[in-house]
Amino acid sequence: MNNTLVNGMALLEVLAHSDRALGVSELAARVDLGKSNAHRLLQTLTELGYVRRDAATGTYAAAIRLWELGTAMIDHLDLRQLALPAMEALLARTRESVHLSVLDGDEVVYLHKLESPEPVRAYSKIGGRAPARCVATGKALLAAQGEAALKGLAETLHGFTPKSITDADAFLQEMAGIRTRGYATNAGEWQETVCGVAAPIHDPAGGVIAAIGVSGPAERLRPGRFKALGSEVVAAADAVERALAGDADTAAAPFDPCA
Repeated sequence: MNNTLVNGMALLEVLAHSDRALGVSELAARVDLGKSNAHRLLQTLTELGYVRRDAATGTYAAAIRLWELGTAMIDHLDLRQLALPAMEALLARTRESVHLSVLDGDEVVYLHKLESPEPVRAYSKIGGRAPARCVATGKALLAAQGEAALKGLAETLHGFTPKSITDADAFLQEMAGIRTRGYATNAGEWQETVCGVAAPIHDPAGGVIAAIGVSGPAERLRPGRFKALGSEVVAAADAVERALAGDADTAAAPFDPCA
């Protein structure tokens, strides 16, 4: 096995999952490398565009090219197709509209949607956008962001409805609660008449790449249903993750939110 390649990939994995830039000494220690070897590999990765170096601090972070590779992989796998069985099962169990969303800056983009069979339902469209901090799929995605990014977002909050979270401390507490519960809720924070519940979808390396959730009229999606729906969306997210990992038999099996 090529040790140089292995060590370079180890450095990339550390940087890809770090919420802050890291110095050479810390990176070398994390991957059990000598500092000079780590520095040489980081220089090469920087030249290739996979790592960027902050000249002022001498620290390193993952560069946009690494993200582009990950995005290309997901496009190749066709996340929408992989998620469809779980989305269909979630629709059948809840009878509410189901969304598959990704994060784009401070907004979510709806990659795919299945409509509720109910005559009154939440309106959205594939390719549509919504403020991430005010919808369930967006909040599920934001909760996985680094502390610095969340604190920066918390300083720019403004309200869309009286139920929007506009206090920075309350927002950060909400993000912490989502990480603890494993799912996010929207209690009329973007459109007062629409509520939702969603869970993050992790790739095989553990990173959050998308979110799956349900949304519907506030009169049906009352807070009293949030916990049960939370179990449903977490189970759906687990099913998509199994599909991403290539476990087709397990991913296609009916999921049990109580399992």
